[in-house]
Amino acid sequence: MTNNDYLLSGKLYFGHRLVSFKYLQVKPMPENSIKRNISLTGSEAFTNIRLGEPMRYAAGKLGVKEALKHGFKEMGIVRSMRALLEMNQEDGFDCPSCAWPNPESPSTVAEYCENGAKALADEATNHKIDRHFFKKHSVEELSQLTDYQLNKFGRLTEPMVLRPGKVHYEPISWPEAYELISGELRQLDHPDEAIFYTSGRSSNEAAYLYGMFARAFGTNNMPDCSNMCHESSGVALSETLGIGKGSVKLEDLYHAEVVIVAGQNPGTNHPRMLSALEKCKKNGGKVISVNPLEEAGLVNFKNPQHLSGWLGPGENMADLHLPVRINQDVPLVKLILKRLAQLDKQGKNVFDHEFIAQYVDGYEGLLADLEKYREEDLLSRCGVPEGLIDKTVDLLAAKSNIVVCWAMGLTQHKNGVENIREYVNLLLLKGAVGKPNAGTCPVRGHSNVQGDRSVGIMHYVDEKLNRRIEKHLGFVPPSNEGVDTVGAIKAMYEGRGKVFVCLGGNFLMAANDTAYTAQALQNCSLTVQISTKLNRSHLVTGTTALLLPTFGRSEKDLKNGKLRYLTMEDSMGRVRQSRGLLKPASDTIKSEPELIAELAHTYFNGQHAVDWKAMGEDYDLIRESIDKVVKGFDNTSERSKGIGYYLPNNVRELDFSMLPKGKAQLTINGLPEDNLGEDEFLLMTIRSHDQFNTTIYGLDDRYRGVYNERRVLFMNPEDMKALTLQRLDVVNIHSHYDGIKRTARRFLVVPYNIPQGNLAAYFPETNMLVPYNHYADRSKTPISKSVRVTVEKDQ
Repeated sequence: MTNNDYLLSGKLYFGHRLVSFKYLQVKPMPENSIKRNISLTGSEAFTNIRLGEPMRYAAGKLGVKEALKHGFKEMGIVRSMRALLEMNQEDGFDCPSCAWPNPESPSTVAEYCENGAKALADEATNHKIDRHFFKKHSVEELSQLTDYQLNKFGRLTEPMVLRPGKVHYEPISWPEAYELISGELRQLDHPDEAIFYTSGRSSNEAAYLYGMFARAFGTNNMPDCSNMCHESSGVALSETLGIGKGSVKLEDLYHAEVVIVAGQNPGTNHPRMLSALEKCKKNGGKVISVNPLEEAGLVNFKNPQHLSGWLGPGENMADLHLPVRINQDVPLVKLILKRLAQLDKQGKNVFDHEFIAQYVDGYEGLLADLEKYREEDLLSRCGVPEGLIDKTVDLLAAKSNIVVCWAMGLTQHKNGVENIREYVNLLLLKGAVGKPNAGTCPVRGHSNVQGDRSVGIMHYVDEKLNRRIEKHLGFVPPSNEGVDTVGAIKAMYEGRGKVFVCLGGNFLMAANDTAYTAQALQNCSLTVQISTKLNRSHLVTGTTALLLPTFGRSEKDLKNGKLRYLTMEDSMGRVRQSRGLLKPASDTIKSEPELIAELAHTYFNGQHAVDWKAMGEDYDLIRESIDKVVKGFDNTSERSKGIGYYLPNNVRELDFSMLPKGKAQLTINGLPEDNLGEDEFLLMTIRSHDQFNTTIYGLDDRYRGVYNERRVLFMNPEDMKALTLQRLDVVNIHSHYDGIKRTARRFLVVPYNIPQGNLAAYFPETNMLVPYNHYADRSKTPISKSVRVTVEKDQ
């Protein structure tokens, strides 16, 4: 088959993997291809969609069946079961999926969820690709496949290089790869022409070495994946409570009186959280869901760890579901606060005035601001029925042990910081922070994204950290601020960023504005991807590109016969150890810490104040250095054993001394301004159930009743009528920002229970609609959950 051929239907063999296609155009697609004739989307062909009713429960025996099916298919029965029994155990390995914490007494049989099992199967698959695969298949040919198909090829097994002007990767030795990177770095006119990106999959040890190498090289250009997700949380919580992390521990959820789950879908994105909510419910607690979509996991949960989850009706989750319109959380919470304030004024003792007087600043100003808003306007904007508002107010008025959990549904808006600050206002007025069973709970995605930031992956300058680096590591780190993810993309696009090193992840498909980001990457002289599996970021590259294969979380990291371990920080600030148990995918892959250390040793020719090579061989040396340099870490090699240890958290100690007047801050937040045109909708990008971040495990989204298809657009039936659209009509989606029209082509319309004027579709397919230069104020998190779009029937 040549690049001029079309394959209308049939199958292709890639190595030993059989990949099926339908209506796949194999020759380059001009509108989606630049430079090496690379497609930015892969095939846009449909895959025989089947629609069913959305499910009314999560997990259960079907969840177990799906989890085991993926594991057995990718890993084999024995290998899969052996690994599952060790995942999230005290002496086992940490789940490579989300950052949800492990309970102090984990289940010895199944301390994992369906998506964790899928993540393990995906990482530890028996399928592999090597030099023969890349010799046979060019990057142009591979780019015509979907992200799902690319991921299915299996593990990378040896370092590969894509030379200038070539379309086939070739093998390269590790020393040659290090020399190639070092040579490119030495040729730069300034250290800030290099960018070091970090994904949340890495360990504390790898992230620490990586960040210190970037600083030793001379740059603070250290964007990371949190810039695209919870940066808004970090900014909002730092401004109001003095720390960019949540304040609760897992056990606090068990005994909370009310848990608010806002802008989050735990059934798909953090399924083990449902076990915590189940315990809360059994202890008499109430759950409030705030989301434009009613998601299965917050309707009912059938816990597969209990017999009742297999045979019984399950546990009803949300006592109240508030179907708020996209990005209207601020009006919703303001309305609730106004009504609570009225009750408090009537002497109902709704607010914790003793707590407010001692620990909180801004009370009178907040009450005065609330008076400016009319309840009718707030009610109209949020779209929640008034009866549900009344029930919510009655519940919150009588309770004080309240936890607010949230994810991207709050953070990825222009006013993402304000969304979170408004919920913090509610907690502060109720005195619901700094005590057991109450507080803030930003639920992180990638399993060590919080740890990366803790050990120094940041683009801004921390002067105290810099002084400790100089004292303990013996070099002077740079003092100028670096670029975040948005800044990195812009720098590469404009030619100011020339070398891009990526520690994990699939940067192209994770970032917004796919075409702009692709051009940015292709403008680089060198792109380096440290990865476990093939993805589109390996195909859309700089002039020269390197693929450096690394260990998965579940694999043994042996050195001189000794099993080494790594540490991670979970979503609630606890640091614990992780030890792999499976044989690595290849003898020629390297661990991330060792890879980074050897690169640093090569770049500095072994002449540097830091003994990089020694650290790469002995991880205890890395942890000893972390303990000295990073605030809060102490005796980590010892204290991280077993269930691990918590890093300091000032909110838990009610210490707000770092904030104005030494108090937590109530804030005044304006209403969001979406400025929709007459024919415009607000689109939120979402995950399917067979997906973790940009990794696509399958084509089903069974909780929402969608099977065997990803190119779908969820739409209110009344909006469909207004546009004369029928079920499964094919449409194109357009966004218009700053005079630029962006288009995501060929989506099937699916009628769904979503507020009128709102739409939902999966990412990364719709990331191309999100403009790179529109983001949350102060955090610069992309506006991926509130994109103004128009919908046009495909002709």
